Amino acid sequence: MTGAERHFDGAGSGGDNGLADGLERLWTPHRMTYISGEDRPAGGYEKPTGCPFCLAPGLPPDESLVVARGEHVFAVLNLYPYNPGHLLVCPYRHVADYTELDVPETAELAAFTKDAMRVVRHVSNAHGFNLGMNQGGVAGAGIAAHLHQHVVPRWGGDANFMPVIGRTKVLPQLLADTRDLFAKAWPA
Repeated sequence: MTGAERHFDGAGSGGDNGLADGLERLWTPHRMTYISGEDRPAGGYEKPTGCPFCLAPGLPPDESLVVARGEHVFAVLNLYPYNPGHLLVCPYRHVADYTELDVPETAELAAFTKDAMRVVRHVSNAHGFNLGMNQGGVAGAGIAAHLHQHVVPRWGGDANFMPVIGRTKVLPQLLADTRDLFAKAWPA
């Protein structure tokens, strides 16, 4: 078999030699917008006018993916989820650092995180969660200018062959459908 044949049939050895690595591909071209930064506003995320977390609460529910709204914070599905049901809890106020939250914002952010965990357990029987905030770009925050708490559901075996061997994430439901389920289950 020639190198070109290996390249096209996926049986190559991988590495940086330009040959295929033997992995199947599940193409997700919509992610390129995020990766390339094409959808970033001209002024960046620093100003509320370009911040998706500032804009989301003002959009219609089917466009915003907002699941629940409080007085100081809201819960929204992550447009680029790590796992199905990955929620973000965001203050309405455009603040970057956890220490900038006032006491009511901090309290409601904590309460919404607890509600998010309860809702996801109820709707999808999550076995556990990863919770966290990436503070600053160097800490991994994609949108460092607007604080957001990640609530990532986990299940036993969710790191199965698909992401580990197949190098593919499976999202079994459209985000809009997940948003509807979570919104209906959110405490009033």
